[in-house]
Amino acid sequence: MFDLLTLEAATSATGSRSNIGMIVLLVVMVAGMYFLMIRPQRKQQKKDQEMRESTQVGDEITTIGGIMGRVVTVKEDSLIIETGADRNKMKIARWAIQVNNTATEKMRAEQEAAKAAAAKEREEKAAAKKKKSKKDNSDKA
Repeated sequence: MFDLLTLEAATSATGSRSNIGMIVLLVVMVAGMYFLMIRPQRKQQKKDQEMRESTQVGDEITTIGGIMGRVVTVKEDSLIIETGADRNKMKIARWAIQVNNTATEKMRAEQEAAKAAAAKEREEKAAAKKKKSKKDNSDKA
């Protein structure tokens, strides 16, 4: 009889530890799913929404359906774009914008300018270092 009571107490103690471990594992898995899947998706949605809201007249856009055109009129929830050589006008919903080509080109140009400036700065530092080393060598001689 004593052995049965001791066995039941030991079993219930390990069972509660097991349940706590399962709960902790579940919480860790949910947190991992959030940081690996949900959070990046929300960041991308926010970025896309900002791009759609910042669309201006004159921007070249591509719609979700693949139609490319230049924005002629901007309204609260829709746009009118010109497409093709014969300048057909189409009214589209703002949510249908996939890419703002003008903004993308500006961003690429800024990145290239930043890379060029960094390369120029590195070259100037290398030239200054080379000049300094030549000066040090001439002082030693």
